[in-house]
Amino acid sequence: MAQDFRNNLQRNVGTVAVTLVTAGDFDAVIGIRCCNVHASSTIALDVYIENSGDHYIAKDVSIPPNSAIELIQGGAKIVLENGDVLKAVSDVASSVDIVTSFIDTISS
Repeated sequence: MAQDFRNNLQRNVGTVAVTLVTAGDFDAVIGIRCCNVHASSTIALDVYIENSGDHYIAKDVSIPPNSAIELIQGGAKIVLENGDVLKAVSDVASSVDIVTSFIDTISS
């Protein structure tokens, strides 16, 4: 089975939520790497799925200056259904770069 691997690169995410993935028919998020690019302060990061409300993957996660976190590890996956929107927001302007890896429309 061939799979359609994709990524989304977001640079300098800040206090306005950005979309990481808008789901089609059953997409699988296989990686979310977040790097604090703000040189002088720790940031707090939220990553959540928006669908009839916000469903948090990470809430107020602290990332020290010039450090990174991986939100999905060890082969874990998060399945997104049609209409789900994966978003991220920081508490500091232009403070985090995010790389999201996902499989677009999981084949059966």
